[in-house]
Amino acid sequence: MPLATKEEIQILEKTAQELRRDTLDLIYKTKSPHIGCSLSMIELLTALYFRILRINSESPRDENRDRFLLSKGHGVPALYPFLAKKGFIKKEIFDGYAQDGGTLEQHPTRNIDLGIEITSGSLGHGLSIGSGMALAGKHDKKDYRVFVYLGDGELQEGSNWEAAMFASHHKLDNLVAIIDHNKLQAMQRIEEVLDLNPLADKWRAFGWETKEVNGHDLNEIVSVMNKIPFKKGKPSCVIAHTVKGKGISFMENEPRWHDRCPDENEYQQALNELKGLC
Repeated sequence: MPLATKEEIQILEKTAQELRRDTLDLIYKTKSPHIGCSLSMIELLTALYFRILRINSESPRDENRDRFLLSKGHGVPALYPFLAKKGFIKKEIFDGYAQDGGTLEQHPTRNIDLGIEITSGSLGHGLSIGSGMALAGKHDKKDYRVFVYLGDGELQEGSNWEAAMFASHHKLDNLVAIIDHNKLQAMQRIEEVLDLNPLADKWRAFGWETKEVNGHDLNEIVSVMNKIPFKKGKPSCVIAHTVKGKGISFMENEPRWHDRCPDENEYQQALNELKGLC
């Protein structure tokens, strides 16, 4: 894919801001949690869904489609607005999100017709599933790619490192791990719970070609992801340095916004900040 022009990046930035506001609205209106970890995902999802992923809502079961796996399942409030904008789901069903007997769950439930490839929520599963999908693609001589979106706290699960060894051993250069490295997990900093550093060196030691990006700089994200696979015969890892609660000043880097829903005053303040950026 050719490099994005300045005008194309500006369109992506505008799209990201619109979808950040949609994510805020979804969480506020349904009184649900996980706003901080959802807001850190917006630019990465924008690059993926509007520039990188080869998917089409009119043929969601195309065997050659790219696969996107949200291993960090609690970030699904950010994913649903993207799936709606891409035509996989109808925005009208958002009112049933996180409601008893509703339409959309608080963690993804596999429904390929809706663009959801796996059920997730229990952390540490996505990379193993993605490795299996990538190996199957190699075996079947398909040219699809598998993108697995992981939280950094999730990397404390040992299953990720088993999958990392497996993918490297099988030379799965059709597999991409994207790490949302916002340095917070639930209510504490990563380094206070179980330090991951040096994170990039770990992935390289496990045989992955690894690059680091500013996870909120769309020009940088698109430029790096355009180069996937980074090296033939090796899986690719993108470590994206992000800010939990990005875009709303009083939520940024504040652990309490992992599970809090904004009240009316906080919602209006957040909405005013996002309107000023659109």
